Amino acid sequence: MPNQLPKETSPTIVTLEQLAELADYSLIDTLNCDPDAKADGVDHLPRQVFTGHFVPVNPTPIEEPEYIAHSKSFFHELGFADSMATSVDFMRMFSGDISHLPKPMRKTGWASGYALSIYGTEYVQQCPFQTGNGYGDGRAVSVLEAVIKDQRWEMQLKGGGPTPYCRGADGRAVLRSSIREFLAQEHMHALGVETSRSLCLYVSKTQKVKRPWYSEGSRSKDPDMLISEAVAISTRVAPSFIRVGQLELFGRRARKNEHSKAMEELEKIVLHAIDREYADVIDNKLSTAEKVLSLAYAFRQRLTSLVANWIRVGFCQGNFNSDNCAVGGYTLDYGPFGFCDVFDPHFQSWTGGGHHFSFLNQPIAAQQNFKSFCNSLRPLLVSHQGCLQQLDEIQSGFANVMQAQMEKMWAAKLGLNTFNKALFSELETLMARTPVDYTIFFRELSLLPDDIAPLKKSFYKQAEDINQDWSEWLIKWKSLISSDNLTAYRSRDEISKQMKLVNPKYILREWFVVPAYQQAAAGNYSLVRELQEIMTNPYAEQSREIEEKYYKIKPSSFFEVGGMSYYSCSS
Repeated sequence: MPNQLPKETSPTIVTLEQLAELADYSLIDTLNCDPDAKADGVDHLPRQVFTGHFVPVNPTPIEEPEYIAHSKSFFHELGFADSMATSVDFMRMFSGDISHLPKPMRKTGWASGYALSIYGTEYVQQCPFQTGNGYGDGRAVSVLEAVIKDQRWEMQLKGGGPTPYCRGADGRAVLRSSIREFLAQEHMHALGVETSRSLCLYVSKTQKVKRPWYSEGSRSKDPDMLISEAVAISTRVAPSFIRVGQLELFGRRARKNEHSKAMEELEKIVLHAIDREYADVIDNKLSTAEKVLSLAYAFRQRLTSLVANWIRVGFCQGNFNSDNCAVGGYTLDYGPFGFCDVFDPHFQSWTGGGHHFSFLNQPIAAQQNFKSFCNSLRPLLVSHQGCLQQLDEIQSGFANVMQAQMEKMWAAKLGLNTFNKALFSELETLMARTPVDYTIFFRELSLLPDDIAPLKKSFYKQAEDINQDWSEWLIKWKSLISSDNLTAYRSRDEISKQMKLVNPKYILREWFVVPAYQQAAAGNYSLVRELQEIMTNPYAEQSREIEEKYYKIKPSSFFEVGGMSYYSCSS
């Protein structure tokens, strides 16, 4: 009997009532609530939160919500019917109105506090109270935890209105930044990079807020005008939203013995993070001290792998503070992110990010966050000197593990079984000298070209004096490819196919996204949906029309333009 194609599975969740049956609120049912919180969730003014793991808070609905998009692939993974995204009750919930939810769903959401470390240095001065008690989810409100297909997911509204952590802002996200985040999360997932996911995106037909932004063609580093933009809510989903900064908050309080439950709250949040993110790799029968060490080791593996993958696909997080670093080891913050067009070790699209958060400095930034992470765990090990020493060893080993991950990644991008330092060093110099388009260069290299002509598609400058250097490098690389694969018995086609799986053809370039959100502001969402389709198939060969439109180097007129090559805020 011939093999049959698997049948398309029918969605298992068609209504909000069916989703409600899967609700399971582990965080608010097992962790400590802020004792000063209001039980009804009407808690939207800035205030200090001194203790507790979360604050009950109701999201603030956007007015007259309109559907823009949902992630069809994620809906399919969850078993959701596509029709849910445009149903009245689903739209109402995920545009911020949770007052009519079916039981056992809760009619109050929650927000969590965290601390801030920038590049390993603890900060409190951005907090309006100068204490650090004002940092936290300022405009992100979680509205559901559910166990779906044996996987726990937390669903969080980005732009869901002010919380006690809002620090005086309006708690809103605008359409422009919401489209960027919605597209980027699903793009990163399709690229094979661990990330939070996008569920759905709604915009208000009537409600607008003012934001600083750039005038058309502006070359100012700072926004030069105020514009009125529609408010939107995107729903992001992850196994949890526990950040390194969150563990830090409780670690600092325990270290300083700030209140009688400080140590208990630290232990609770750490064990909760393990249950949410590492239950499959950390034995629940271990002691707390043993669990802490296992957590540090497992997080080190995930974090180093994550950052190597960022660099593989040309992604720069832009603002990799500890509060934007997920304990689960996935990409969390999609505010000041960017994908590099031109290869530049110092690429950074956010004007506030500086060199320390630039493209090839991300491994060092990750190491600084890991230092903050380890420091937050230390109070739990003070009576276990041997465990403290082991934690020191895990922390000090970060750089070597990170380097190994990077070498493995570069070797894969070059189609090699082992990393060749001399070859890569020469390549890095040539890519910067030329310069090349990072994505197009590696994709063309994946075709194993006989000469440099195909690689020139990626060159931003054509200069004869560098062509000879490129030709010589290509000969060295092809010689290594041949010798490297003699023992592996891989054919030319197999090598090319493997390289294409790690070197995407399409990336979410900012100059693709700008016209999409500009059209969306006028009520036309077709380009958003086109980008969604293309960027969730980033390794695929697509139509000639798509290739001509999206597989090309950045036009020279787009360089150094505010809001396209760089921006000072994410809104």
